[in-house]
Amino acid sequence: MNSPTTGLRVASVLFGIFAIGHLLRLITHAQVTVGTHTIPMGLSWVALIVAAILCIWMWRLSNLRGIA
Repeated sequence: MNSPTTGLRVASVLFGIFAIGHLLRLITHAQVTVGTHTIPMGLSWVALIVAAILCIWMWRLSNLRGIA
């Protein structure tokens, strides 16, 4: 359980799930309200891009030789 490869893959999957969640929000135009503030859809575009990049980056890092 101390393998860096496993940790990177778990993080990659979690970021993938976050990216899919933001994509679904953008497709369904779901409104998100925190307290009295409505979160703009543009924030989901940014979060989608960041989460997707982190997902791909961590998955590629987990495939490198010599880390575990």
